[in-house]
Amino acid sequence: QVQLVESGGGLVQAGGSLRLSCATSGRTASSYAMGWFRQAPGKQNEFVAAIDYSGGTLSYADSVKGRFTISRDNAKNTVYLQMNSLKPEDTAVYYCAVTKDYDPSLDIYEYDSWGQGTQVTVSS
Repeated sequence: QVQLVESGGGLVQAGGSLRLSCATSGRTASSYAMGWFRQAPGKQNEFVAAIDYSGGTLSYADSVKGRFTISRDNAKNTVYLQMNSLKPEDTAVYYCAVTKDYDPSLDIYEYDSWGQGTQVTVSS
């Protein structure tokens, strides 16, 4: 079992930036792919970005490509999501999650452990 704790959310104006962090403990999450998802009020959980166990393979949703960057520091057992040029439609609760595989996945069902989420609110 792995525990995940997100931080870094908050309120920001459109065009601004935030950096989310996801600290892991327990099962060696550094051996597995990890991802970020988000859920806006009244909407389904949506894939945002994913990274393989080494940080060499990245995947992004089209809606965030070019604005968001996922990275990881396995020495610190932490995954990051740098969010730039934020838009009001990025407002959501952001969750990090870990898979049982080495390769990143867009499929929510590939992830077996989740954090509690951090709120990101972008004002217009």
